[in-house]
Amino acid sequence: MGRLIHRVKATRIDLAGHRRVVREEALAAEEPLEIRLGHESFTVTMRTPGDDFDLVAGFLVSEGIISVPDELISLRFCAGEDENGQQTFNVVEAQLRPDVALPALSARRNVTTTSACGICGTASIDAVRKSSHYPITSPVDQPLVKAEVLASLPEELREQQKLFDKTGGVHAAGLFAPDGELLSLREDVGRHNAVDKVVGAAFRERRLPLANTILQVSGRASFELVQKAAMAGVPVLAAVSAPSSLAVDLARESGLTLVGFSRGKTLNVYTHDARIGD
Repeated sequence: MGRLIHRVKATRIDLAGHRRVVREEALAAEEPLEIRLGHESFTVTMRTPGDDFDLVAGFLVSEGIISVPDELISLRFCAGEDENGQQTFNVVEAQLRPDVALPALSARRNVTTTSACGICGTASIDAVRKSSHYPITSPVDQPLVKAEVLASLPEELREQQKLFDKTGGVHAAGLFAPDGELLSLREDVGRHNAVDKVVGAAFRERRLPLANTILQVSGRASFELVQKAAMAGVPVLAAVSAPSSLAVDLARESGLTLVGFSRGKTLNVYTHDARIGD
């Protein structure tokens, strides 16, 4: 398995003290992961190594390719070596059930997906407006989580970010119960990868759809994060920063409650606010 942390030399410039200090810094690893369907390459994503099978499973769920664990026969690392002849663990092959329809060539990712944007290689925005196998079933007119609990989740998420503590360079996604219990947490240089890892872990444990849960993410709420939450049946997505306009549109359309600027004692609820109780 690839290293989660790389150590490099950096020159720290202290303007106040008028000095330069060379010291070792810990950086979050970022490496490519090629995802293959059978023996055919599907996409390449940039990610932090670790929980790669969860990442692939979650990605395939969010792409609408699989919806139940029986459709995913196996996941395995394929041969791949670095310049020193060491296994890189940077290629994962997903073997799907024979009756699972593979995506058309026009829908496949034709460029490397970066850790900053998960849909950059998608042919068009229409390609990611998929119908979920897990429609959101939580009532939109009844409270699911108290506002006080929801406002506490970013701090709880941050306290559990072990890799961030060491590097300061990764995003996190946490799945919570309505009472604030942390069910699952994953970290990655890409916020969309962190969400895929959380969804993939739940998928492999046969816990989808993720009804009556809250997905809390670091950073902003993009269109793609809303799509991934909706595809897994998550009724509430909360972010510490702003949502995009398209994210709000999709959340409203999907029946998902979208929360932004969740910081301390305040938060903005952009869609279906009746799920947030007093």
